[in-house]
Amino acid sequence: MSDQLGPGPRTRVRRLPEKARYDARSVYEILDEAPLCYVAGVLDGRAVCLPHLCAREGRRLYLHGSQSNALLAALVEVGEAWISASTFDGLRLARSGFESSIAYRSVAVSGRVEEIVDETEKERVLDVLVDAVLPGRAGELRRPSARELRLTRVIAVNIDEASAKVSEGPTDDDEADQALAIWSGVVPARLVFDEPVASHDGAMAAGGVEVPASVRRLLGR
Repeated sequence: MSDQLGPGPRTRVRRLPEKARYDARSVYEILDEAPLCYVAGVLDGRAVCLPHLCAREGRRLYLHGSQSNALLAALVEVGEAWISASTFDGLRLARSGFESSIAYRSVAVSGRVEEIVDETEKERVLDVLVDAVLPGRAGELRRPSARELRLTRVIAVNIDEASAKVSEGPTDDDEADQALAIWSGVVPARLVFDEPVASHDGAMAAGGVEVPASVRRLLGR
């Protein structure tokens, strides 16, 4: 299998093509790190784009939602999907508003859609989605009930074509602006988790339920 996912007719980067990356490693790293993806489709003749949790396994992306989710149903009917995801890595502050921007890494994916209907596979993929949010969490939870599985739609999107776009490094100030006494530079940003707040119902109210390993790892303890 080729490690190049583009450029293709649907995901070729045309604006600032020097920022484009088409290798699988770059695309997968961004998809794996981005907290959300954005799924586009057409409902009743109108364009719709909604945020979703997603998880990647090999060259497939998994999405889930209610069986009544109209956007997921539309993707299954059409048989293809358009998905984007991005990270926010900081501020790139130039000496002019025109050259100022953010530091980011983004991905665009186009691919064929398949609904997962086998209950055993659906349950496995739901574990993959849970662990994509918090590694190791699926093994700490009770198993989904038959009713929960019936109420949940799970789809797989094949990554047929994809591109990444990376904006990083120093600002691109015009040479004339570089003489101005205006601060410019990069302010990095990162996601930080705070102290967990426990529930106070049921068994938790009685105390004695320790913070699970998945959360301890998340906090670096």
